[in-house]
Amino acid sequence: MHVVVGAGAVGSVVARLLVAQGERVRVITRSGSGPDGVERVAADAGQGLTEYVEGATAIYSCAGPAYNKWTAQWPLLGAALIAAAEASGATLVTTGNLYGYGAVDRPMTEDLPMLPNTVKGQVRAKLWTDALAAHQAGRIRTAEVRGSDYLGAGAVSPFSVTVLPKVIAGKRGMMPGDLDAPHSWTYVGDVARTLIAVAGDESAWGRAWHVPTPAPVSVRQLAARAAELAGAPQAKVAAMPPWILKLAGLVDPAAREMVEMQYQWQGPFVLDSTAATVAFGIKPTATDDALREMIGRP
Repeated sequence: MHVVVGAGAVGSVVARLLVAQGERVRVITRSGSGPDGVERVAADAGQGLTEYVEGATAIYSCAGPAYNKWTAQWPLLGAALIAAAEASGATLVTTGNLYGYGAVDRPMTEDLPMLPNTVKGQVRAKLWTDALAAHQAGRIRTAEVRGSDYLGAGAVSPFSVTVLPKVIAGKRGMMPGDLDAPHSWTYVGDVARTLIAVAGDESAWGRAWHVPTPAPVSVRQLAARAAELAGAPQAKVAAMPPWILKLAGLVDPAAREMVEMQYQWQGPFVLDSTAATVAFGIKPTATDDALREMIGRP
């Protein structure tokens, strides 16, 4: 049995891929939601998971607290996942991100040290170091799979929220940052495929992997291509003055939490996924295909 914690953009794809492979899949969410063909369980993962993972061969961590509740809730969820993996003997594979590296001036590889420069980066780094310590102590088996900002069905990012809907509607989209800086975009389906590949390969455990990701493109380039694929007017995008985001943060918790992450959009933000591409033979999904999925065009 495979246990998937979370049924969002990544967790749902993981579950569907495993079902297609003939695996028994249990999906755990607060609401009891999940795709067809799986066993659905309604539970608060942060309150404990051990009773739901007996007999599991792998646990896929694909959930997460609301952005403004990371500091309070991620430690509880992280501890629950480690406890569940230890109790069941299942391999724990976690969906991570690039926050833990902090601000770097080179393409990010898995051997970079964890030097977070934000509160949320510190949270993510500790989740990994705690899990890795348990692995190195022989208590669990684990690995982390890290991607950049997501594209694909259900993907949520500053681009998908503030730019894409406006561009498709023929209006001007706005984002804070350098709109012409190269930026890596990871397809949610490739995250799911990498999670499954890592879970099934003993030699992949005990380290982090970057999801196979296409060559970077800027926000302006991405918006232009999305408009073309959607048959919309030529894309119009503008750099949002930082004060607008700070002002929005006075009333919107999500906007407030985005302020400290702006370094990711102020210059090149590039992920190097060579290691996983070679190890697992996963070819990154084309950016055009990921955009078509988001805008509902074949």
